[in-house]
Amino acid sequence: MTRMIAQRMGIVPGKIQRSDIMHFISENGIQRLTFHYAGLDGKLKDLIIPLHSREYTERILSAGERVDGSSLFKGMIPATGSDLYVVPYYPSAFLSPFDPESLDFMCRFVDRDYNRTPFCPDNLLQTLYEKLKHEQNYELWAHGELEFYLLGDRDSLHYEAPPQSGYHASAPFSPFQDVLREMVQRTSDITGLVKYGHSEVGMISRIESADPQIHGKFGVQYEIEMLPAPVPQAADTMLLAKWVVRNVAYRHGLLATFAPKISDGNAGTGMHFHLEMIRDGVNRTRTDKGLSELARQCIGGLCDYAPTLSAFGNTIPSSYFRLVPHQEAPTQIYWSDLNRSALIRVPLGWPEGEDMAPLVNPRLQEHYQTKYIRQTFEIRSPDGSAFIHLLLSGITHAILTTFSEPEKYLHIAESHYVKPGDTGETDRFESLPGTCQEAAEYLQAARNRYIGAFPEEVLDWVIRYLQSHEDGRLQEELKQLSPGEQVIRRLEIMHRYIHIQ
Repeated sequence: MTRMIAQRMGIVPGKIQRSDIMHFISENGIQRLTFHYAGLDGKLKDLIIPLHSREYTERILSAGERVDGSSLFKGMIPATGSDLYVVPYYPSAFLSPFDPESLDFMCRFVDRDYNRTPFCPDNLLQTLYEKLKHEQNYELWAHGELEFYLLGDRDSLHYEAPPQSGYHASAPFSPFQDVLREMVQRTSDITGLVKYGHSEVGMISRIESADPQIHGKFGVQYEIEMLPAPVPQAADTMLLAKWVVRNVAYRHGLLATFAPKISDGNAGTGMHFHLEMIRDGVNRTRTDKGLSELARQCIGGLCDYAPTLSAFGNTIPSSYFRLVPHQEAPTQIYWSDLNRSALIRVPLGWPEGEDMAPLVNPRLQEHYQTKYIRQTFEIRSPDGSAFIHLLLSGITHAILTTFSEPEKYLHIAESHYVKPGDTGETDRFESLPGTCQEAAEYLQAARNRYIGAFPEEVLDWVIRYLQSHEDGRLQEELKQLSPGEQVIRRLEIMHRYIHIQ
């Protein structure tokens, strides 16, 4: 049963009123509210509020609460002026899957002047989404692919699977399928935006690590893919999905990690985003003749901004252990149809419509028609370390920029296209950053392209954060080590960030 209260009450989420929520609380024995919001570190935060009276409940729903912004946005807000408000976003209300007496909300930050706080990543994304909508009459929709490893003890080796063989494996070869099912269902219940879940390529029979919490563990990679939604909702959905995955794993005695790389020779963990341009409720990414000119224009913008987007989407040193050739991860800036090594991939759509069931059910007499156009373009560089709201803000800003010079960005798209199978010509394209230091340098060099859209303190913080890893000479340092020392050093770097974001 859905845990989204707007759906349970038969109300369009955007039209839900405080009185509707008050009625739901009264009728369902709700004892407390839990406010969720994203801090600067990208992890979901909680504020647990017991409900004492009707008057108090209405006040909290109306006024929100105070929080310490200097702790949530460390390094950006001084302790001398740190208070912020967190105010519940009513359409997000859901019954907690982990606390049956709690009604939960995603919240937005508001400052002392009663404005949405401009430097908070969720507000920044909302502002850019609204700017694109109001200035160009387009909405950017996205859906993410949440990849992760589950680490635990293997009860039996009777169905041991070889490395890199886990793609869409079923039980018992994929031994944590029951846990995945719970994750998929609970995420779907609270968001309504899950497309599917499945096991992914990665299979690690034994993890070697200096970290005792993961040493000797068995690892299986999984993915939960979402359904398209406006980018602010898509970002919130990914945060909630990560929260669900971690909590369900913990309750089963497993550890879930979104780290981009945890073992050499095994699949890394990405966080791809599929994008659609919506106008008047219609996906304009494809026309009857194929990928639309608008989509190519947007792809040109993403290619142009790609080196700086790494600053938001690949934020730790081990991010760049994943972005290596021959691992279905991009290393250079080009786009292609179907190619999983491209930075931007145009995946298979349904160009001839979606009435495909008669092809495999020849006696079927019913036919299916829909106005929905299922076509996306996918950016494949981000990983589990991404600052999700900032990444989608950067993507939205890059796409918004293209409307000022569409011909320029169409030309960029044309010059960065590679036909499927023509992998020999990719060496001519610019490489993505290879370290956090390089990503910081790209963002610093291009900061004028972001000023006016991004608050400068956000750009400064991201640059400082990337520089703090001091990985500029990491590859040279690794080359000075013996092969065995390299393995130990790389694993230490990978596992340092096992709980990133």
